[in-house]
Amino acid sequence: MMVIDAIALPLLALQLPATAILLARLLPGAHRRPPVAPQPSRLDRLASVSAIVPTLNEVHRLSPCLEGLRRQSYVLREVIVVDSHSTDGTPDLVKAASQRDPRLRLVNDDPLPRGWVGRPWALHHGFLCTNVHTKWVLGIDADTQPQPGLIAGLIDIAETEGYDLLSLGPKFIIKHPGEAALLPALMLTLVYRCGVVGTTSDVDRVLANGQCFLCRRSVLDAIDGYTSARRSFCDDVTLARNIAKRGYKVGFLDGSQVLKVRMYEGALETWNEWGRSLDLKDATSGRQLFADLWLLFSIQALPILILTTFLLLGQTPFAPTSFSLVLSLLLALNLFLFAIRLALQPAIISAYEFTRPKLKWFFWLSPLIDPIAALRIFLSAIRRPKKWRGRKY
Repeated sequence: MMVIDAIALPLLALQLPATAILLARLLPGAHRRPPVAPQPSRLDRLASVSAIVPTLNEVHRLSPCLEGLRRQSYVLREVIVVDSHSTDGTPDLVKAASQRDPRLRLVNDDPLPRGWVGRPWALHHGFLCTNVHTKWVLGIDADTQPQPGLIAGLIDIAETEGYDLLSLGPKFIIKHPGEAALLPALMLTLVYRCGVVGTTSDVDRVLANGQCFLCRRSVLDAIDGYTSARRSFCDDVTLARNIAKRGYKVGFLDGSQVLKVRMYEGALETWNEWGRSLDLKDATSGRQLFADLWLLFSIQALPILILTTFLLLGQTPFAPTSFSLVLSLLLALNLFLFAIRLALQPAIISAYEFTRPKLKWFFWLSPLIDPIAALRIFLSAIRRPKKWRGRKY
């Protein structure tokens, strides 16, 4: 028993401070604001938004995005589709769509300059092509499905509450069992590291989502567009934190009622593609990244592993006489952490749209693969991507 206690003590020392940090980040969620609601357009906001859609071989998923933007009414002045020389018919799709709505315009970005990542370069190029009279610039990804009233609802919150930058967490469309389990586990790594959606005073914990990223034109003018995020594979978070550090008001809100997204096909693609940017290392100092890895290991990876070990050894809460004090504390702490994780499941299920009812079963099982999600963040954190969205670096 003394040997087991010698192992349990360091685990407690590792997990207790991480648990305190987790509680401090989750408690504000009890008072978080409701999801952004769709709003009708207002005449005083006529043609106040320019949208930029970066594309590279997106022909199979771009149509819902363009159709959703077309339904945003007269608050939207223009949609600039910045294509990075796609070879799959994307340009032809955009040209056909522009015949139905003259607000849509196709441009090709220049060859990628040295020191730039493709996505921020396309967004920067698109920003330079937008109408200078628009008040807001909306970066929106090709895999999104904007719902009616999205832009008007965003503008209403931004202008009434004084935001300079707003981005939204979408409703994820789930089609396969593997992604139904993996995606929520990966998503929780962001919640554990950055807290719940909303506004934070800690600029190093600001979270953003480039899938729907609304910023004042005057702010982008002041910081030279997307230049400060040019080297970043998580350009949305990098740019949002740079903007927050300049004193602008930045918010990340629940957009599940106004924005849907179908990012990747299945668990493997989710692991490979999304997992490469979730570490946020390009927007994070080395010390903070190390602290994040410690936190995820302590409170997301370890609980299920420790509880499984207790079960395999035949140690349960119903046999307290076999426990030392240290083991009792370790078991109690990890039961508490796992209970928190289970309690988060009902809180986040509204962020997912399941195409088949049976997929919900895999969603409810996602806490069991939390160690895999934490491992993915670790693997991504220790190496820089060599391929990203069809480009090699």
